[in-house]
Order: sequence, then C-alpha cells, then structure tokens
Amino acid sequence: MIDVIIVGAGPTGVVLAAELRLHGVDTLVLDREPEPPAHVRALGLHVRSIEILDQRGLLEDFLARGTKHPLGGFFAGITKPLPPGALDTAHGYVLGIPQPVVESLLTAHALRAGAEIRRGARLTGLTQDADGVTAELADGSTLRARHLVGCDGGRSTVRKLLGIPFPGEPSKVDTLLGELELTAPPEEITRIVTEVRRTQLRFGAGPLGDGRYRVVVPADEVAEDRSTPPTLDEFAAQLRATAGTDFGARNPSWLSRFGDATRLAERYRVDRVLLAGDAAHVHPPTGGQGLNLGLQDAVNLGWKLAATVNGWAPPTLLDTYGTERRPVARGVLDNTRAQMQLISTEPGPVAVRELLSELMDFEEVNRHLIGKVVAIDLRYDLGDDHPLVGRRLRDLQLKRSRLYELTRAGRGLLLDQTGALTASRWADRVDHVVDVGEQLAEPAVLLRPDGHVAWAGEDQGALDARLREWFGAPTP
Repeated sequence: MIDVIIVGAGPTGVVLAAELRLHGVDTLVLDREPEPPAHVRALGLHVRSIEILDQRGLLEDFLARGTKHPLGGFFAGITKPLPPGALDTAHGYVLGIPQPVVESLLTAHALRAGAEIRRGARLTGLTQDADGVTAELADGSTLRARHLVGCDGGRSTVRKLLGIPFPGEPSKVDTLLGELELTAPPEEITRIVTEVRRTQLRFGAGPLGDGRYRVVVPADEVAEDRSTPPTLDEFAAQLRATAGTDFGARNPSWLSRFGDATRLAERYRVDRVLLAGDAAHVHPPTGGQGLNLGLQDAVNLGWKLAATVNGWAPPTLLDTYGTERRPVARGVLDNTRAQMQLISTEPGPVAVRELLSELMDFEEVNRHLIGKVVAIDLRYDLGDDHPLVGRRLRDLQLKRSRLYELTRAGRGLLLDQTGALTASRWADRVDHVVDVGEQLAEPAVLLRPDGHVAWAGEDQGALDARLREWFGAPTP
C-alpha cells in the first residue's frame, strides 16, 4: 500500500510530494497528461512563496532563472511601489519567472526527494474505507493508498468524485490568453499596448523572444462555451476590436480563455481524501496569486499529513489544514474579485479606482493591500492572543546562521534565547536551537514546519502544552 497518492503534477502536487518525502512518506504523483504543459499561465512568485523556497534551500536556483521586480503595481495594476524595507521580509520583491520553469524546478526537487511521478495516468474513480483509499485509473488498474490528495485543478476529478459542493460566483467577464507570434514591429507593439492600457487593463502583450508574445485581450464577443479554446481568427478579431490592429498575429502555440469566476470548496477533507490548490478554490488571476496560493496550501498540508501517516499526529492536526487554509482562500477570492471590479472600464469602477489610487499614496494603505497579495500578513487563529502566534516568522540573522537555514528539514524548531528551555522529549520531531538573534524580541519561539509561530514566551509549562498540541505525545 502506498502512503499517499497525489492526483495532479502541477506546482501544488509536486511541492506537496516533496514536503511528504522530507518525512519519509511513500508518495506517488499521478497526472493525466503525458507531458508537463509548456504554456505560461503564471508569471511570478510572491514574497511568501519566495520565503518558503528559501526555507527549503531552493531559492538560489529560482533566483538564477528569474528576475526581481519592485513590489508595487500588481494590486489591480495600480502603480504605487513600496520603498525598500517597507515589508517585514528579507525578500521585498516579486520574482518574475514563467510557470513552466517553476514547475520544472519544483518537479526536480520532488524527484530528488524520492517522490515517484507517473504521467499519462488518469483517475476515473475512487472509494475509501477505514483502512485506505482505492484509486481506479483509466487503463483499468487500481492503486491502494492510505491517503489521497486532489491537486488536479479547478475542474478537479477528485472533488467531483467526492461530491464536494463548489459554490461561488459564475464568470461574468472573460479574457483570452495565448502565446503566439506577432509580426508587427516591436516598437509599434509597445506603443499601442502602452496607449491602450491607459483605459483597458485587461489587454497586454509581453515579449517571450523570437517574435513571440504572451497576449491577453478581452473576450467580449467570443462564444459562450468556456471549455472550447478560441480560434486564431477569434483571437485576432478581439485584438482588432481592442487595439485597432491584430499585430500580424499568427502561429499560436496555445490559445485559451479564463473568466472571473470565484468558487470555494465547502470542505477540504472527506475522511482520507483531501483537496489542495485550484481543486479547492478558483478565482480570477488578478494579482498573480493562484500558483502561490496552491504552493502555500501544500506546505501547510504536507507536514500535517506526514505526521498522520507516521503516527504521531495529535487527533485534530489534519483538520487544522482546512480550518486554516480555507479562510485564506476566501480572502483571495474576495480581493481578486475586488480587483476585477477595479479594472473595469465602466464609469463607477473607474471612479472607485481613482479614489483607491489616491488612498494608496498613503504608505500604510499601500502596504496593507500589497500585504494581502504577497501573503505575509496572514495570521492563523491558533487560540493565542500573542501578536506573533499564528504568523509566519521572517528570516532572521542569528549568531551562527540564518533562521531559514535551520528549517531545511521541515521539522519543528524551538528557537531559544534563554538556554533554560527544553524540547528533548520531542527531539525526533522538533529541533532545539539556543541562539540569539538581534531581531527576535521574544525569549523563545516555537515554529511549526511551515514556518508559522505556534508559541512564544519563556514558560516551560506553556511550551510543553503547545508541543503536545502540535507535535503529539512526547517520547517516554
């Protein structure tokens, strides 16, 4: 029996596989497609995702393949950059890096960690009982696992097989997206795009090299069937309607369409089967949050599911995945829907956008809105009113190392400036580091494997209670 089957080999699925392998969990990833997608849907990584990569020792490879951009201009496209150091992070930038590159690097990480990835394997059915889950594949074979996680996108087969309701708002505004060749002179493309975007923010054309561009354009006149990709003629017609020219569009590598639907799964778990990433939530792409949200789902779930498989999880630990991450997804649905309203060309939204732009001149307002998108301000409700508890901890320079260098193994971490505390009875799950960091105001903090603070203070009794709550019973 396999410990965990993951359905979907996108970024969420392979990150989850790697997190499970950190704890020795036997992991198989299934994907219906024979090859990874080559098209570019997501274009970058936000601060919290960058921090997670740093926590796992992966960041240097991503920095080598990406480009750092200033923080600003991605909340509804309102360009109000933040000054350096305005956010509580060592990584105050957006990392521009195409999704195929992200997927390739994350997949390599999962394979190095020992995960198995099986492509061309389509899930058609699943049943579960008290001992495990049976997955039925299109080729007639079956697989047996202790748990199964659906990371298979907005049209998730796993979610549908579970019968989990997926309520929300249907799409009202559609946009075309594609990669294709534009034969018009580059300077003409740049001039027209700059001019049109003054009033139409759902339009853009970014160069990919060799005369190819990633193009977005409103889909106002395209057929209603969202499951059918647009034709090149339809795409070109929309370019002419929006920009007055089709730029000599030809030779598309792929064309698609997306809407502004927002949907959230009513629950993230049914017994031994769970959902993560777009299988649990869909929303407009405004702010570039989708890939990042799924990656962060995976890191929250990974250690909890591994603890369950390995037998030391407290009884309620796995349920905290849904209670923590579902409200985060709801917040993203809200802010992306708000951003879609703000980029509308209707007079009312235009007026609200102008007012919000004025308010974002106040650094506190700008920082608050950007913090929502880059996901460093979220705080899980862990039942403790200490201002640090539930929040992620930024990287700190310690005497011997950086904080994030101590988190590579995905274990708990007691960072202790007193030298008087102990976590020795949890030594198989929690590292105890006695060190002093100038930026750490608390005597000690207990970090979960996902980097969020579970306890802060100096009382051993309170620490023991939190260790039991998050890391299970102590060893004898």
